[in-house]
Amino acid sequence: MQRVVIVTGANSGIGLALCERLLTEDSQLRLCLACRNVQRAEAARSALLTSHTNAHVDLLHLDVGSVQSVFTAAQEVKARYSRIDFLYLNAGIMPNPQVDVKAFFKGLFSRNVVNMFATAEGLLTQQDRLNSDGLQEVFATNLFGHFLLIRELEPLLCQAGHTSRIVWTSSSNARRSAFSIEDMQHRNGTEPYSSSKYASDTLSLALNRHKNNQGLFSSVICPGLVMTNLTYGILPSFFWTLIMPIMWLIRIFTNTFTLTPYNGAEALHWLFLQKSESLDPRAKYHSLTSGLGTNYTQPRKMDIDDEMSEVLYSKLLDLERVVRGEASEGNAANKLINST
Repeated sequence: MQRVVIVTGANSGIGLALCERLLTEDSQLRLCLACRNVQRAEAARSALLTSHTNAHVDLLHLDVGSVQSVFTAAQEVKARYSRIDFLYLNAGIMPNPQVDVKAFFKGLFSRNVVNMFATAEGLLTQQDRLNSDGLQEVFATNLFGHFLLIRELEPLLCQAGHTSRIVWTSSSNARRSAFSIEDMQHRNGTEPYSSSKYASDTLSLALNRHKNNQGLFSSVICPGLVMTNLTYGILPSFFWTLIMPIMWLIRIFTNTFTLTPYNGAEALHWLFLQKSESLDPRAKYHSLTSGLGTNYTQPRKMDIDDEMSEVLYSKLLDLERVVRGEASEGNAANKLINST
């Protein structure tokens, strides 16, 4: 039976590398590139069809940071497909990153250099903003939009006698210290990216608790330190030119510097080959690359707890109800600002 796979944020970086690897693994699958930028999505599709001439690759316009775009895209998906086998939630943003340059260079030549690159703790902050729906942009794009998409696609994901999989692209930057359940949108903090990624880790646990008995399983991966458009946006280009030789040298001694999108997609691809029942819902599956360039996947326990995951799940359901009600009235923004 032809498998249906949807990948958000599939037009470049890890998402595109994953699509390439999936088509190499199974040329018969039906692959859907769900992207915000239609032109880039078309270019990605052309590139995939160049190397996989008989592949079935669809395009879907989806901006996960927009409530209406999620609703519209979900309706199109339900019209196209009768089920979904894999939903890769890969799209994400890190707007206006700011680096403490002094701390960066101090850490670059210290014993803490690997952890600094892996977590950006004490090094990286972002300036978030409200989107047109009245939600914090990073929260909406990295977490809530994907949550809404799952909810909208439940008829295709939760079917009797069929197993479906959700896979979140998380980060080693997903730190509990950056997340507050009282401020799940991270309005009052300076690390919205870290907060949103920790929230997705936490939500994955709740989804497994609520949906495994309906045949839906959720997993989380960390791609390692990968050089993508998101990464390159953190520092000026000349900085990367200066430090890349150092990073390749460090890679010999640590397995978390995957560096290329192909290597970073290792865990995403590995999960495609696993049986859902064999996976640990409390584990984050890490893409790792040895000093000799061998790629492999390793599970590591996440720092999450049941109570927080349940509260987050409940709060997201509450926000979903607000969004659905206000979207129909056309004045969501102001009430959303005061509701979460």
